[in-house]
Amino acid sequence: MSASNNHHLDTLLMHTGMAPFDPETGAAPVALPSVRTSTVRFRNLDALSRARATQLAGDRGVTYGRIGMQTHEALESVVCALESAQRCFLAPSGLSAMTLSVMALLGAGEHMLVSDSVYGPMRYLDKTVLRRMNISVSYARATVADLEPLVRPETRVLYVESPGSLLFEMLDIPALAEFARARGLLLVVDNTWGSGYLYRPLELGAHVSIIAGTKYIGGHSDLMLGAVAANEPAVIEALNTTHYAMGYSISADDAWLALRGVRTLPIRVRQHAQNALQVCQYLAGCHEVVQIFHPAWPDDRGHALWQRDCHGSNGMLAVELKLDPEQAVRFVDALTLFGIGFSWGGYESLVQLIEPGALAVHSYWQKTANAMVRLHIGLENPADLIADIEQALAVARG
Repeated sequence: MSASNNHHLDTLLMHTGMAPFDPETGAAPVALPSVRTSTVRFRNLDALSRARATQLAGDRGVTYGRIGMQTHEALESVVCALESAQRCFLAPSGLSAMTLSVMALLGAGEHMLVSDSVYGPMRYLDKTVLRRMNISVSYARATVADLEPLVRPETRVLYVESPGSLLFEMLDIPALAEFARARGLLLVVDNTWGSGYLYRPLELGAHVSIIAGTKYIGGHSDLMLGAVAANEPAVIEALNTTHYAMGYSISADDAWLALRGVRTLPIRVRQHAQNALQVCQYLAGCHEVVQIFHPAWPDDRGHALWQRDCHGSNGMLAVELKLDPEQAVRFVDALTLFGIGFSWGGYESLVQLIEPGALAVHSYWQKTANAMVRLHIGLENPADLIADIEQALAVARG
């Protein structure tokens, strides 16, 4: 069983990173086992020397278990298929993948531009680590007009998330890539929403694409995982050197869980997206609903960009509700099928009441006193989810 790059991505995800046939028995497991080890042993010193030479050349040469064995290599190849990438580097979480990218591409005295709707922990990384290392960061709306005045001689990286965190602001990645390349900047895109399957920033001109595999790649809310993908040799070299130097490693069991999850990624995200649109259709008719934030929803401000650049959607949406703070709390607490939690991408539905302070730094947000709620629409029957939202709204109204 094999597939080529001429096949549809759905097919590639089923056949990439499979276990090879045993040369003696001619048999192979369908699911590649979790290959766990700390120590790698070699047949002779020549084999060790060849592995070291491969590693020094910047390729995947395994001399120690931290680099990962066949399970890790299989997952790296799957992420490369998702992202149309030449190399992938695995990290223990999405945030650590972000950290790897920034540390690999920036040095002391240099400057980074960041979209103001970026994942919140990026600001914490800036405040606690980057400033201490004399790396400066400026935040702005991620449009060429807003970014242009902020470029300095020492600016090296443009870091964005698309769609943006919390309100799913679609960014014009081709325009940002043109802007960055014309000024000698490296464009890094947090692609967790798209996970490579729905959105491919590298194909749109980005230098680096980051995924929190904790979300849709894992798909079952049972692992932590980050991945960084790139194509250009100089970028790959910087990532490879820093990845090795920082000692990043992930569990073989987590790599195995991610491989298990990615095999069903196509059908899961399609069902998430279908369910989310049904919930949006219901919400659009609710008296309490002011605005729906979901790129695949026709009334979303980023819908045209989503149509142009994306290959599908998922279960993430936010909704502005005409509820005061007390009513908003009653609404969230009254939901029975939505767990209250900060992650998403698993099979289950989740809800988060977004604090106004978290939105205050997003120029995309039109400030209001209304409640803002983020929903992840899971794989439950959408009619049941809609009924749950309806009864919770009734509770909120008192």
